[in-house]
Amino acid sequence: MIPKTAKMRVARPTDNLSDITQMYVNGLGFELLGEFVGHNGFDGSIIGHQNHNYHLEFTHHVGTEVGKAPSKDSLLVFYFTDSQEWQACCQKMSKAGFIEVAPYNAYWGISGKTYEDLDGYRVVLQNREWSA
Repeated sequence: MIPKTAKMRVARPTDNLSDITQMYVNGLGFELLGEFVGHNGFDGSIIGHQNHNYHLEFTHHVGTEVGKAPSKDSLLVFYFTDSQEWQACCQKMSKAGFIEVAPYNAYWGISGKTYEDLDGYRVVLQNREWSA
């Protein structure tokens, strides 16, 4: 079993490394935790919060093109229990350049909003508690 203290990093490629990094830093209030250039042909950025057990990593393989998200159901989902925090984050997402879109799966529109980044990947902000 993976211990609770393990860090989880979700990595994905992008053709827009600098812009995507700034969108997520500004839209979700993440910090830039690290960057790398020319690591075996890859450039990248790692964002998140120092004290959280998850990070996002965006990479670009120099000389390649990855294009858009493979589907409209490629999601990161965040649950907010505080409505004011949720509304503030929704406003930040728009200011950061995310586009509010209709969810591919209508379930995500019941208590949330769906935003799309430059690469077509989506972030869902849910205004409710997560439950199993």
